[in-house]
Amino acid sequence: MSEPSDADKIRSKRLAKLQGPSSASTGEQRELAESSQARPVSRTDSPGTTDDGSRDASEAPAALEVVEAKTSAAAASSSGHPSTSLGGKPVNNTRKIVITSARAPSDSLKRKSGPSLPTESPEKNTPKRPSSAAGTGRDPLEAWEERTLRAIFRVTLDLQQEQHDAHGEPLLPLPITRAELEEQDGRPRLSVAVLDQVLLEAASDAAKKSTPLQYLLGCWKRVVRAARNYRSTGPDDPKLRILQEARRLCMSYCIFAATIPDMFGLESTNENPLIPHLLVDPDNDHGICHDFLSEAVRRFGEDETIRDALVDAIEEISRRLGGMTMADNYKPYVLAVQNAVHYAPLATALAKRPFFLPKKIAAPKIERETLLGPLFHISPVHGQVASEYFVSPKTKDERTIASIQNALRMSLHAHQADLFGIVNSILRASKEARDRVLEWFALTVNANHKRRSMRIDDRLISSDGFMINVTICLDQLCEPFMDATFSKIDRIEVDYFRRKPRIDIRDETKLNADQETADQFYSTTVAGTNNFISEVFFLTLAAHHYGTEATVTKLAQLVKNLGYLEKQKKRFEEERERYVNTPHLAAYEAQMKRYHDQIEAGLTYKLAVEGILKDELAQARSMQFMRYVMVWLLRLVDPRHAYPSQPIQLPLPSDEPDVLKCLPEYIFEDIVSTFKFIFRHIPQVMTSTQCDELVVFCITFLRTSEYIKNPYLKSGLVTIFCYGTWPTPNSRKGVLGDTLNGLPFATEHLLHAILKFYIEVETTGTHTQFFDKFHIRFEIFQVIKCIWTNTIYRERLSQEAEQNLDFFVRFVNLLLNDVTWVLDESLRAFGKIHQLQIDLLDQELAANDRTQKEEELATAEAQARSYMQLTNETVAMLKLFTEALADSFTMPEIVQRLADMLDYNVEAMVGPKKSNLKVENPEQYGFRPRVLLSELVDVYLNLSGKTAFVEAVARDGRSYKPENFESARHILTKWGLKSSEELAAWGRLAERIKQAKEADDQEEADLGEIPEDFLDPVMFSLMEDPVILPTSNVSVDRSTIRSHLLSDPNDPFNRVPLAIEDVKPNVELKAKIQAFKAERKAAKLASTSDAMDTSSG
Repeated sequence: MSEPSDADKIRSKRLAKLQGPSSASTGEQRELAESSQARPVSRTDSPGTTDDGSRDASEAPAALEVVEAKTSAAAASSSGHPSTSLGGKPVNNTRKIVITSARAPSDSLKRKSGPSLPTESPEKNTPKRPSSAAGTGRDPLEAWEERTLRAIFRVTLDLQQEQHDAHGEPLLPLPITRAELEEQDGRPRLSVAVLDQVLLEAASDAAKKSTPLQYLLGCWKRVVRAARNYRSTGPDDPKLRILQEARRLCMSYCIFAATIPDMFGLESTNENPLIPHLLVDPDNDHGICHDFLSEAVRRFGEDETIRDALVDAIEEISRRLGGMTMADNYKPYVLAVQNAVHYAPLATALAKRPFFLPKKIAAPKIERETLLGPLFHISPVHGQVASEYFVSPKTKDERTIASIQNALRMSLHAHQADLFGIVNSILRASKEARDRVLEWFALTVNANHKRRSMRIDDRLISSDGFMINVTICLDQLCEPFMDATFSKIDRIEVDYFRRKPRIDIRDETKLNADQETADQFYSTTVAGTNNFISEVFFLTLAAHHYGTEATVTKLAQLVKNLGYLEKQKKRFEEERERYVNTPHLAAYEAQMKRYHDQIEAGLTYKLAVEGILKDELAQARSMQFMRYVMVWLLRLVDPRHAYPSQPIQLPLPSDEPDVLKCLPEYIFEDIVSTFKFIFRHIPQVMTSTQCDELVVFCITFLRTSEYIKNPYLKSGLVTIFCYGTWPTPNSRKGVLGDTLNGLPFATEHLLHAILKFYIEVETTGTHTQFFDKFHIRFEIFQVIKCIWTNTIYRERLSQEAEQNLDFFVRFVNLLLNDVTWVLDESLRAFGKIHQLQIDLLDQELAANDRTQKEEELATAEAQARSYMQLTNETVAMLKLFTEALADSFTMPEIVQRLADMLDYNVEAMVGPKKSNLKVENPEQYGFRPRVLLSELVDVYLNLSGKTAFVEAVARDGRSYKPENFESARHILTKWGLKSSEELAAWGRLAERIKQAKEADDQEEADLGEIPEDFLDPVMFSLMEDPVILPTSNVSVDRSTIRSHLLSDPNDPFNRVPLAIEDVKPNVELKAKIQAFKAERKAAKLASTSDAMDTSSG
């Protein structure tokens, strides 16, 4: 074994002195550890590490042999025990560290240092100094070196008095190092050659006041500044080499302090020494700066201990952050992680650890037991944070609430920017790190499918704040490829879900395919690998579904629950008198407090969530992403796959692409939910370009509604149009008004699309379809009102009536059905309200009966409000359409039903029973009887020029009465509801109907008794054009069966499916009816002629 170098000898002697001399006898000594227990200092433990992680040849590792010796306290004190001066306590049993050379430095350990440091031993690394004559003074370079090292490391070899540097900072005395140097050559001088001893003693001594790492980090900052500020004359500049060597050794000892703090006399603990310093501002002397991390990362190849120490520290910081909220001091923890992942090797090391992506972890644990989870967990929607911001929410006005929400959004913006920076840094670190990040995002969405359940258990899912942060981060990751020209849209893989996708859609409802069809489609794997753009695109779609949109749904349910709790609380408060002066009063008060606390908690959470969801910046990002999704879907269904560079052509092919059928339904649901929320709450974020693409998207899939299976999803497209036409401060026609009236694609296709869906929603296949259709059609009416002033749409309507007669007749029939039903239900509800209000005036009414009637009244009032809203809109639509297309409403299959409906409602409003409609405060229900009557009269006047309509009114034997027309004229005149010209027209119409009635009665009398075979079996009127139904073989009038089939596609006598094309004319019966009529008319004519002859004679 070769002799140890001088540096090894000095270091061994130094470590021995740090343990103190042993005064115990040789016989009392014994070994505490066998040679197998002696830990050799690893390469990373050696203080002689060069800048690139290598070691100088002279700094070979040494073996530590721990020896226990008994010593007395007196002996320790008399010998000036060094451990006492370093903060240790003299003890009876001390451990002496004997350092022996393990082996001679080999050539294999010699590695090249930094570019300016040759591969030499420390002695050779030390810059050559010119010799000075004895007694003639000190070398200027030596003086500069000592002065610089003293300032950097704040140490001194002058033990005569307390020393301070130029800034007044105290200098650490180094008595042991001074003694060693005096013993060696008698010249106690600071130089890089003795920096090993200096740093070991100084760091050990610093442990008395702080920690070795804290001291060394301060030294590191100073040496980095010194090296950066020094103006070098070249790579061989001796001063530069001194600074480089000082920097190298300082970093090495920082690593020792972080990985083996017991080297400096500290007791081993589970606390990672790096954590407190990572949580301090990097510019602080005690903080870990970017230069430190850069150097540490550069040494990862040769030193795994610093890598592991840093990774362990960052993971522990993340765990601690998991127990914090936005109300705590969380920023240092986020900043620490952000600083760490800035370095690709460290980010990759973090991503490769199991803590980054644990296996089989439940959704609630993701945000606390993964590296990124606690970062995304920070949000203002957590109950404690929300309650601190919104104390006593009921006492705050809207302006105060808006101010608080704005403050929350600003804090969240800053945090979300940090989150994006962290994720983006890890993604860019390496391919392996990127894949791990994508897997983590996939884990968050796949584990949270239950967030879209009907009944959500918060214990089984991740929090709203966490999922919203995930969604926002993914939205930001999509921004680079979402350019205005859609140049990268073809990079989104159509076959993503057929290439082993990260996202699990097996249990998701598909757009237009059943489970078996979808499973079969996805059972075929497509070759290739999904690119990064596709991965992020589909992850973002899933995040919206399980994140933001799930929160919107949850918020809507919370609002309903709060309303219910308020009603329960109010009802409970009214019962207080029952519990006063009873033993149950305390229980009553406790229940009232529970109601109060639940409502307060719900309100604070509601306000916090609304504050986040109404964030214009976040919603603008979301909307931009959804715009890209819409264009991608339109490009997918476009047979030429050329949209948006070329306009899409409608109608689309009837053969829907399989890839579209099998897409998860939530892709469309995300689009609908996003724009519904934006239009309802923050419409000002919409731009004209986004409006254009949204309108094209909605029209395309309403016109080709068979591409979508879910009727509610299709109705959402209508809802977008409806919300988009609501007036805003900047536009009377809403956000979409100008687009609907000005976009050529809209003027060409919108009207047909919404009328088609108006017909389609007659049967949705759901148990609530009867009421759903009225809600959907109400929204369609809002869109029609917005576009009705545009003459282009009126021309389109006339074209539809002429070119698609059957289509338009079906629409008119359904409109008439709706008007008939809602008017009837509305007037019936007011009759019930009228009677209940009279009953409640009875002061002698029993308490139970009064309560029951009050409940019935509340139900009737709610129904009346709903029905009247529908009635007002439906009658308004009837008025518009009869004005524009009178011919369509006077077709044989329509006109009689229309006349009967109008007569019945006029009878109810002006007839003998009109007083039944008088209710208290009718305005609260939207019931304006005079306005309603005026609009019904408008419908009469719109059709007054059509003989078929006049005759149909006259044939109404149930409700038509001439006196009703006179009563209506009186009301119209009294309240000034019509002009004199309109009143005159109303009078002329009444007279014409009266004459038609007289003529009809005379004709009926002339015909006398009609054979039963000639009567329509449904309407019991004389058939004009009898046809035979093919399956039941029953003869009915053509107009009767046509009218029936408009609402019911089945034979009315045996319920077998039937189309109007299937009926056969009953020529024989028609001839008999015509002969019967001719015979009766001839008989009547002959009778009249005979009577005239008799009278004249």
